[in-house]
Amino acid sequence: MIELIGVTKAFGPKRVLAGVDLTIASGKSMVIIGGSGTGKSVLLKCILGLIVHDGGTITLDGQDVRRAERDAFLARFGMLFQGGALFDSLRVWENVAFRLMRGATRHPKAQAREMAIEKLRRVGLTPDVADLYPAELSGGMQKRVGLARAIAAEPEIIFFDEPTTGLDPIMAGVINDLIREIVVEMGATAMTITHDMSSVHAIADQVAMLHDGRIQWTGPIAEMDACSDPYVQQFIHGRAHGPISAIR
Repeated sequence: MIELIGVTKAFGPKRVLAGVDLTIASGKSMVIIGGSGTGKSVLLKCILGLIVHDGGTITLDGQDVRRAERDAFLARFGMLFQGGALFDSLRVWENVAFRLMRGATRHPKAQAREMAIEKLRRVGLTPDVADLYPAELSGGMQKRVGLARAIAAEPEIIFFDEPTTGLDPIMAGVINDLIREIVVEMGATAMTITHDMSSVHAIADQVAMLHDGRIQWTGPIAEMDACSDPYVQQFIHGRAHGPISAIR
């Protein structure tokens, strides 16, 4: 569904992506791993067109993302942001229904609220949460609201940016299980950025490691632990010594 060929991106003299080749199959969950500052978020933003890549091609169903009609293109995506990115001044249900009331197909307020409450139920939150504000929720609940918003418009493709950052191990496990269930249930294509190896094992069909601006290794999750690539082995085991410098 998504294909990247020789994708490059630099910010002034800083080269971030140096020729990324990657294929994400329809209906599969791809997880991108790599150290902090290796360009994972930049790669995601290039796919969405939020950042214009310098070279190479990125296609969605064979169409160059730079030539796509923006509203129709973005309507195919849902996004769970790293920090939740909820609107503080909007109630929970208004956050979840944000696209439903403002997108190309606008829903009446009452209908949008009902749809939002249904998505909140899907992520394990009760209807009484709907009229609260984000500041009244715990970090785990905020993450669930963000997930409900990501799936509110039934997107074909969902991106997850560090979905378990800031959560304790139990809540991180809950979020991982929810992500896996929802992706399978919706038949969605998923791309997740994370350095949390428990998340990788919980939600990945395929894994790709980004290092030094290129895909260092990619393959099925079942082959990751036994792969011979020294960069992958150092990263997944958190070893201080190896080919990846601890100072970046």
